Amino acid sequence: MTLTHDRLMEIARTNPANVEILERLPALGLNQCMLTAGCLFQAVWNHHDDKPAAWGIKDYDVFYFDQDLSWEAENQVILAAKALFEDLELNIEIKNQARVHLWYGERFGGAYPQLKSAKEGIDRYLIAGTCIGVDVPGGELYAPYGLEDVENGVLRINPVNHQFDLFEQKAQSYQERWPWLKIVYPAV
Repeated sequence: MTLTHDRLMEIARTNPANVEILERLPALGLNQCMLTAGCLFQAVWNHHDDKPAAWGIKDYDVFYFDQDLSWEAENQVILAAKALFEDLELNIEIKNQARVHLWYGERFGGAYPQLKSAKEGIDRYLIAGTCIGVDVPGGELYAPYGLEDVENGVLRINPVNHQFDLFEQKAQSYQERWPWLKIVYPAV
């Protein structure tokens, strides 16, 4: 069966945490708010392995975009989200994508471009097939590289983010949890 946007969301919603997060996020009133990353594509891999949808998910990533580049403004959102989701006892990572270029180099090394949208943050994940997010509150799935790699368990480097060392670390981390995943190394 081909993995469609609707099917991915159906599988992702088998994780009650995703349902709760998607229902509550609009209360924060964030611009370009998106639930993204592992909580979506890892649910597909767990479904493949007949594991619970939340198995192996370390955190739940939320991206938004606010022109206020101050840490204080982002921290207010983080604190509001913490209060909103406190009862869920989940690790919810919320990041203003307008600010990433300010701290990325210090944390991960290398330059990072100043982004113009939350979707551009998703576009830059290390592994192409994991570039997936769902718009809040609209529910529209965003997958700039499609869903074929997620469905087939293929881990290939993102064509717009050539950080090989970080790609390899991330891909191996996924493969340790889902051994059937295939790492496709870029041609040298």
